[in-house]
Amino acid sequence: MSTRLHVGNLSVTTTTAALTEVFERDGRKVSRVNLVMSREQGRSRGFAFVEMETDGDALDAVRLLHGAQCDGRELRVSVAHKPKSRFGGTIGGKRGASIAGTGLPIAEPETPTVGEP
Repeated sequence: MSTRLHVGNLSVTTTTAALTEVFERDGRKVSRVNLVMSREQGRSRGFAFVEMETDGDALDAVRLLHGAQCDGRELRVSVAHKPKSRFGGTIGGKRGASIAGTGLPIAEPETPTVGEP
């Protein structure tokens, strides 16, 4: 199991300190909190990623904190999935040999033959 959790339905006023406090209740240990911020407005986008020290702490956090209140909002806590490629395939590989996202094949350079004008 992953120790990285996705936390949704956060208030725009929620801080990393508030999230750390909520997740460290009952003796759980938090490694890192990544509160996702809006570039334009500089405030929370309403979700975060919390990394717990152990699998047991992560399981307890999901079980006990999903539906708990934080800054007047009901938290949505789940195990975070690994990030996927934005292009739908492997990055840097030749799988399909096309230009990423376009479906256009990669053109092979022509090799001139001797004696052609």
